[in-house]
Amino acid sequence: MKKLVLVLFVALLTVGCKMDKEEGGELPTVDVDVDGDMGELPEYDVEWADIDVGTKTKMVEIPKVVVVMEEEEVEVPYLDFDMPGEEKMERSITVEAEISGNEHDIEIQEIRASQNRLYVISTLEELDTDLDGKTMRIQDQVEINAPDLDVKHIIVGKKVDRAFNNNYTYVDTMNDLDDAVKNANVVYKK
Repeated sequence: MKKLVLVLFVALLTVGCKMDKEEGGELPTVDVDVDGDMGELPEYDVEWADIDVGTKTKMVEIPKVVVVMEEEEVEVPYLDFDMPGEEKMERSITVEAEISGNEHDIEIQEIRASQNRLYVISTLEELDTDLDGKTMRIQDQVEINAPDLDVKHIIVGKKVDRAFNNNYTYVDTMNDLDDAVKNANVVYKK
């Protein structure tokens, strides 16, 4: 039994490596008198796998985002809501889209109101300029002074397949707006 365990142990040690036998082995000799020579196990020169770790130079595509933000004084639409018994606060309503392929233009065309909800309707139009594999974000905004209202964005145009663009509802044309939006009061029109 001990020999079997020893053979299995040696077999496990030799898996995945290269061995060169350097000296012969000899089994122990056993006398019937229970006296015996201990014997000698064979010696092996074990060469383990040589592994080099480092770096190498390789050409890969790495996304780069270049955002240049400059402050400029521009005219932006401003809406001032007067709702009886409601406190107002100034804020920006911004619509954004992340685009690739060709350059696009996004513009807020209308804002409609119904009860405590604003429907911000924007158009997304594809332009001719190729972005050469780059991705960019575009936006438009309107300033409002109004009570805290629920804002729902609807974009008329083809949705660009980017995860960022899942924040809004997209429709093909103004005729595709649902009845709640169609029946809301137009409070701003470009």
